[in-house]
Amino acid sequence: MSENSNPSHIAIIMDGNGRWAKKQGLPRLSGHKAGMESLKKIVRYCGDNNIENLTVYAFSTENWKRSEEEVSGIFKILVIYLDREIKELHRRGVRLRILGDYSIIPAPAREAVENAIELTKDNKGLSFNIALNYGGRDDILRAAKSIAEDVKEGKLDASDLSEELISSRLYTGDIPDPELIIRTSGELRLSNFLLWQSAYSEFYFTDELWPDFTEDSLKAAINEYKTRKRNFGGR
Repeated sequence: MSENSNPSHIAIIMDGNGRWAKKQGLPRLSGHKAGMESLKKIVRYCGDNNIENLTVYAFSTENWKRSEEEVSGIFKILVIYLDREIKELHRRGVRLRILGDYSIIPAPAREAVENAIELTKDNKGLSFNIALNYGGRDDILRAAKSIAEDVKEGKLDASDLSEELISSRLYTGDIPDPELIIRTSGELRLSNFLLWQSAYSEFYFTDELWPDFTEDSLKAAINEYKTRKRNFGGR
């Protein structure tokens, strides 16, 4: 059995919005809007069930390759989500954090993100981490450059390098690694998500498209997690 009754940190690759929209005969952005509704339910469920950290992959460093219309639409939907939900999230004690370099996202989205971070920064409930313009390799590279700069300036010695030091320089520096990573839509890969942090994560893949993922879907993933024996390289 898993050593925890519930994972303290769940990470989700929210995949399948576009395919969901295509199945419905709708434009891709309709899929992203439907995905936003699923996200609202999952965040609420995690907050109500003592999950300490929820991390979702909202926009990767590679997603800029998509059409200008889709990229622009995704950030507009993010603004709508935060405008509608942030007061309720704050009331529930949720703390919103961003993983990734959001300085280059469109100004309205950046302003909405910064306002949400400021409003919820002192909350002690669920830590809701949105990976936004995030890439796992970029995360590790950023940490390596930070450490190299400190070595160059004499603040660190090369002998100080350790897993703990690298972990502390990642966007997730003070967040525990995810015990459970969920990917929807039937794809079986990480897609550059939390590469360092997922070393000993349990993975759960489902064919459900993200807009179809419900609280019951999350319960099923958690129940599956509970059946697994986590050895961390031991026996």
